[in-house]
Amino acid sequence: MASERTTDQLIFFVNGQKVLEKNVDPETTLLTYLRRKLGLPGTKLGCGEGGCGACTVMISKFDNSQKKIVHYSVNACLFPICALHRVAVTTVEGIGSTKTRLHPVQERIAKSHGSQCGFCTPGIVMSMYTLLRNRPQPNMEEIEENFQGNLCRCTGYRPILQGYRTFAKDWSCCGKGINGPGCCMAGKDGGCCGGKVNDTGCCMNEKEDNAAMVSSILFNPAEFHPLDPTQEPIFPPELLMQKDKPQEQLCFKGERVMWIQPTTLEELLALKAQYPKAKLVVGNTEVGIEMKLKNMLYPVIIAPAWIPEMTFVQHTEEGITFGAACTLSFVEVVLKKAVAELPSCKTELFQAVLEQLRWFAGPQIKNVAALGGNIMTASPISDLNPVFMACGSKLTLASKEGRRTIRMDENFFTGYRKTMLKPKEILLSIEMPYSRKREYFSAFKQASRREDDIAIVTCGMRVLFHEGSNRVQEIKLTYGGMAPTTVLAEKTCQDLIGREWNENLLQEACRLLADEMNLSPSAPGGMVDFRRTLTLSFFFKFYLIVLQKLNKSPNGNNNLEELVPSKYVSATELFRKDPVANVQLFQEVPAGQSVEDMVGRPVVHLSAAKQACGEAVYCDDMPCYENERYLTLVTSTKAHAKIISIDTTEAQSVPGFVCFISAKDIPGSNVTGVANDELVFADNTVTCIGHVIGGVVADTHEHSRRAAKAVKIKYEDLTPIVTIQEAIEKQSFYKSPKKIEKGDVQNGFEESDHVVEGEMYIGGQEHFYLETHCTIAVPKGEDGEMELFVSTQNPMKTQECVASALGVPANRILVRVKRLGGGFGGKESRNILLSTAVAVAAFKTGHPVRCMLDRDEDMLITGGRHPFLGRYKVGFMKNGKINSLEVSYYSNGGNSEDLSLAVMDRALFHMDNSYNIPNIKGVGTVCKTNLSSNTAFRGFGGPQGMMVVECWMSDVILTCGLPAEQVRKLNLYNEGDLTHFNQKLEEFTLRRCWEECLVNSKYEARRKLIDEFNRQNRWKKRGIAIIPTKFGISFTLSFLNQAGALVHVYTDGSVLLTHGGTEMGQGLHTKMIQVASRTLGIPTTSIHLSETSTNTVPNTSATAASVSTDLNGMAVLRACETILERLKPFERSNPKGSWKDWVGAAYIKCVSLSATGFYRIPDLWYDYEKNEGNPFNYFSYGVACSEVEIDCLTGDHKNLRTDIVMDVGTSLNPAIDIGQIEGGFIQGLGLFTLEELRYSPEGDLYTRGPGMYKIPAFGDIPTEFYVSLLRDCPNSKAIYSSKAVGEPPLFLSASVFYAIKDAIFAARAESGLKGPFRLDSPATPERIRNACIDMFTKLCPSAKPGTFKPWSVRV
Repeated sequence: MASERTTDQLIFFVNGQKVLEKNVDPETTLLTYLRRKLGLPGTKLGCGEGGCGACTVMISKFDNSQKKIVHYSVNACLFPICALHRVAVTTVEGIGSTKTRLHPVQERIAKSHGSQCGFCTPGIVMSMYTLLRNRPQPNMEEIEENFQGNLCRCTGYRPILQGYRTFAKDWSCCGKGINGPGCCMAGKDGGCCGGKVNDTGCCMNEKEDNAAMVSSILFNPAEFHPLDPTQEPIFPPELLMQKDKPQEQLCFKGERVMWIQPTTLEELLALKAQYPKAKLVVGNTEVGIEMKLKNMLYPVIIAPAWIPEMTFVQHTEEGITFGAACTLSFVEVVLKKAVAELPSCKTELFQAVLEQLRWFAGPQIKNVAALGGNIMTASPISDLNPVFMACGSKLTLASKEGRRTIRMDENFFTGYRKTMLKPKEILLSIEMPYSRKREYFSAFKQASRREDDIAIVTCGMRVLFHEGSNRVQEIKLTYGGMAPTTVLAEKTCQDLIGREWNENLLQEACRLLADEMNLSPSAPGGMVDFRRTLTLSFFFKFYLIVLQKLNKSPNGNNNLEELVPSKYVSATELFRKDPVANVQLFQEVPAGQSVEDMVGRPVVHLSAAKQACGEAVYCDDMPCYENERYLTLVTSTKAHAKIISIDTTEAQSVPGFVCFISAKDIPGSNVTGVANDELVFADNTVTCIGHVIGGVVADTHEHSRRAAKAVKIKYEDLTPIVTIQEAIEKQSFYKSPKKIEKGDVQNGFEESDHVVEGEMYIGGQEHFYLETHCTIAVPKGEDGEMELFVSTQNPMKTQECVASALGVPANRILVRVKRLGGGFGGKESRNILLSTAVAVAAFKTGHPVRCMLDRDEDMLITGGRHPFLGRYKVGFMKNGKINSLEVSYYSNGGNSEDLSLAVMDRALFHMDNSYNIPNIKGVGTVCKTNLSSNTAFRGFGGPQGMMVVECWMSDVILTCGLPAEQVRKLNLYNEGDLTHFNQKLEEFTLRRCWEECLVNSKYEARRKLIDEFNRQNRWKKRGIAIIPTKFGISFTLSFLNQAGALVHVYTDGSVLLTHGGTEMGQGLHTKMIQVASRTLGIPTTSIHLSETSTNTVPNTSATAASVSTDLNGMAVLRACETILERLKPFERSNPKGSWKDWVGAAYIKCVSLSATGFYRIPDLWYDYEKNEGNPFNYFSYGVACSEVEIDCLTGDHKNLRTDIVMDVGTSLNPAIDIGQIEGGFIQGLGLFTLEELRYSPEGDLYTRGPGMYKIPAFGDIPTEFYVSLLRDCPNSKAIYSSKAVGEPPLFLSASVFYAIKDAIFAARAESGLKGPFRLDSPATPERIRNACIDMFTKLCPSAKPGTFKPWSVRV
């Protein structure tokens, strides 16, 4: 078997530098190697499963089959180091730097405000860079498709696309196409689209009479450096010289895995004979995930990427044959060429494969994943296998015994992830046949998210008609997602042969499919009714598409009685999305404002350039300390149980094992948590799956992870409480319910014309910050001192809890925070779980200890947004005026109190949203369950509280039969009204926002167009909704509304600024420097902000509740004013002097140049008993109008347009504020339409990574996205008249949810259903489809609840 030419030496290049490695460990990924071995931390670890794109790098190599150098993007977290032989790797550090010059790709994302927390930025930069290396002038569609493998949680994607569309050949400033329909410059001379790029003559810079100047210029593209492809780094000449040299077989042996890369087919077949259980790996996109997340081990891996017989493409008379190791990207290129050049009647199959590949995954996966791997993985939800089975693709198999050719039919898959191949056989090639005349092919896929998502149901459908007729000769209907394997609807197909393609065939096929494609109500994956309905919906679409093609067929039967009704045509259209168009409007600074005064200007985030170059340092980017150890947490696999024993014997045998830590190793107190009701390490009892029991310390991350998995724990099961419903039944609550009541509710009901009751469930949400929780603890060796570098929003609480666990005073613990890769509330209190454990490990070992949670650990352990159940009874008049409301809120708090009671407080404070309800009573109850403790999340209970409001408002509107906007407007508050908690509304701008949004969105005209569209289309429906929000600003726990700042002025005039807030992408540090710059009257370049730490500003409140700018800004102002006061004598004595002169003079006169500032918000209090007080400093207001289109057959929806008008006071930084509005809106879009946490009945979280949990992607943002900041609305209650902006906009995305509900109402009306109906959140494709009741849903009746055990439960 062994080749005569075998080597264990790896040669590759990284950023132009040659790397030689002897016998690397096959389990090492490129990402680990870059970060740990080469010290290149710019490439980030976001998920470890190729689902987020944070680790994107570019691979370049000479491709012998194409005879050219190829560049392609890959996920470094999956790419094996062993696969790098003779390739060049380019990372974000290799293309540009702040020290030399930024590459245009880096410059444009930074200057267009496309980087907030910055953790995803290097990956996005490298995706765009790779595209430009291949296509220096892409079009907008190519740019948007290029980002299918990248996620961002902060920006809402718009600024990234807006910055990068300046590279497009079809670029225009608003995204509408130069002077095309809807272009902002259409019909105007010159201006931003026509030549004067964003000049003063731009269409968006027109003054209204007596109005302040309005601008849409957040950045100026004219300042961008041009892209010059000739200046890119060259491909290493040494690698080019080796292109003709024969490859040597590679063999690498690691601790557990051997990697062999043969050079010939003979070698490969010999190896497969010797190691029949060996896995063949090309892209590692499946095996890598199995080994990391599913604890699988493959001792021998064979890499066939160099075998010519497996990487070829051949055009034959029958079709196109691909080698099994051809990548999906390569297949896509070949098939696109074939479709373009061949008659369409021959390429029906190719078009279907291309449609599946379009939504298969991001480029990073398709560039490395092999066609053969997709087949041999034998996934029951494979996108391509149903297509290949439906067309009967020929597969060539090979072994040492010889070759054989088989058809991929219903017998190919023999069981779950099993095929009919013999152990010593390999898949050599796949033939995709040309379609014949009168043969039609379609493929469909439905997923939770359109881009880069695994299928719920997928299918391939083929039909061949007898010559000259519409009688079925052959038909194949194959499905994925309906069984443990890809299945053929054999009985249905048999029954349809010989039938005419008409309505009778359709009815019979649906009846047969409903019977044959049945699923157990307990089937893995859940969504049983939805999946069954999809099988029929897909066939109906296929039926219509074929009918259309038969009608167009030149030599077909043109006397067809069956024509596709015009109302049905839209059901045949493939999913298409136009490139994003946008305009963002804000108020210019007043005329005469100093050029150096940056307040009110769209200043770029201070770290944006560093983030775009991979230079910004996050917690885990810090270089390793000498003798540093790594911790992996050991967590419970039971939701509620007693711990009987913990056995670490097997763990101790793992190389590099240092020790196991548990409750007995804690030198101080094991009690921790916000409410002191948690333990650092579980002792005796566990109360959720993911409960931290202990941790394994080892020399590396990989060793500690392996050892942690080897710890054996025995349990005695106790009964868990998982859902809100179970908690209500068992009266399992935290403390007594909270209540707010005003007016006479009962009397209000009696005086109402109508009374409606109902309930709504709002699912939870995972924070999915791109940077998971991370802590490094460094013991100082004396006096119990310890320094911690933590990714936290709450340094004070971290300091307090670590000190308690170690048994030392807080003054011995220093917590330092440079920046966070996203927080959203998830790092306000839950980082304590990790930080205390890491500190205990560092204390026990005496070494620095590091831990960054893997994505699956983070999602399991740290909790998320609280799921809510709202039950309501609302009384109202015929005109829609609300008289009375009674509402009960239940939230799922999880296994500890954490911040759940405060979250419920805010929900109750927002149970009116923006509506004046004279008689109102709300009760809030927090359920105690056996799930990981839920916690703070952007909006902090407000969105859940307001969502229930809009739910009953929707019922009121449907009951009255009146226009939605009319009823909502009728009930809005007015200036001076009292809220239900008796706080007076002052500076009330909501009605202005409402009117402006109605005008901006052209609401009335579009409402008519939507109604017309719905009349003309049966299976696509559109909906529109306009939704207001009123969000109270302050911590509801009044003593937290305080902040401190520290200002040092140095003798050269430079200023070092520190304050109590942490930077997590929201631009807080940038705004603080703007504030200090204006106050001190010096340029922002003279001011530096290094980090947040407990030894500079003590006792800081968490960076949360949207008040960090308000609090810290005033503290910074006061510190700066103190400095200015001290400098006044020197300024008076030298009025013509400079800032530096006055500072120098003060120093010589021994005047202190350091000052602290402190601020608290005055007059905040509230009494629940008396229902009086001012819990909030002020309110932020906003209104959004959204339009959607739903596919009634699949549940898909498209976000067509959103208009937002937001009151942010006098904006400190319009670019940052608009970024927060859009980012919050898109995060809310996820909450209300996409993101769904799935739990087993036993409380086990299924959705532990981007594979199953879907946050919004680039393609989910509204096609038209318009944001306008309300003008002339200064806020007297905050720094420089600004307003909080972090949380208030999130709820505006409810406009998308209620637009979907509006569209569903139109669909239900077609089936004769009128009046209110229930739609829980999120409005996933499953919920949308199931709500659009029609003839197909009726063929798939639901199983009766209680008669089966569901796969997942609603918690």
